Amino acid sequence: MKIFDSIREALKDKEVKIVLPEGEEPRILQATKRLVKETDITPVLLGNPDKIRIYLEIEGVKEGYQVIDPSNCSCFEELVEAFVERRKGKITADEARQLLKEDVNYFGVMLVYLGKVQGMVSGAIHSTAATVRPALQIIKTLPWVSRTSGAFLMVRDDERYIFSDCAINIDPDANVLAEIAVNSALTAQIFGIDPKVAMLSYSTKGSGFGEKVDKVVEATKLAQEMRPDLVIDGELQFDAAFVPATAELKAPGSPVAGQATVFVFPSIEAGNISYKMAERLGGFSAVGPILQGLNHPVNDLSRGCNADDVYKLTLITASQAVGHY
Repeated sequence: MKIFDSIREALKDKEVKIVLPEGEEPRILQATKRLVKETDITPVLLGNPDKIRIYLEIEGVKEGYQVIDPSNCSCFEELVEAFVERRKGKITADEARQLLKEDVNYFGVMLVYLGKVQGMVSGAIHSTAATVRPALQIIKTLPWVSRTSGAFLMVRDDERYIFSDCAINIDPDANVLAEIAVNSALTAQIFGIDPKVAMLSYSTKGSGFGEKVDKVVEATKLAQEMRPDLVIDGELQFDAAFVPATAELKAPGSPVAGQATVFVFPSIEAGNISYKMAERLGGFSAVGPILQGLNHPVNDLSRGCNADDVYKLTLITASQAVGHY
């Protein structure tokens, strides 16, 4: 069964609402059509109700979704009050009203925060900063997480792996790298991947040296202490992590070497370059970035996305909502 068939099946009969703040955008509307027809997810679209309903009715969609007009919402003052309380002294009620009227991402995040929806997908026409900033301010990270991170689900036929962090943290220190490892393992579990986490480096078990190697060694130790129930090992070069024959030579006895399913990169440079190479040279599809470590799932689309990208990231966000958060 293909990965997204598996996700759809896992979400069957689950009551999951995902807010799509850019509700009048054609790519969002096309994805909504498919979500309604193929899944049990309820898309919640922000925007002009008449415009949205006319578009979807022409497409043959008359039910299975919700529309909220931020400028005329019965829950608006409830959102304002909760926003002011959450930001404690950093924003007035009038400022909150103005922001919620003008910025659909803040409005969407507040719906998530108050439990009116279970997650948010945005970014088709907004920058990453405009999507992620409200989530960090309102939803915030899990108590044990200092920084959110960005993973990619890499898919080729029946193969599936997690690459992380490829999107958020430029040069994470050992503590943040350990958090990324644990969060990436949890992300893998959501998608039915048995997490065997490789902490990648240019060194395998002391074959190289330097501050960059020391960071990965320390991060491996911290991650193992943080979650001793997870299978995490390092430092490993990619070939030692992935190729069984190489693993026998370079890292005999490692519980991860030669069978890794989660690859944690030491920097955003390494991660970003690697996932793009896997796409272009290896024929993998890269789905993400999937934001990790938040109290509730919020995910960011590329502004170059198509309707299929929106559809897939909404499925992933719903999976995060029911599978981990």
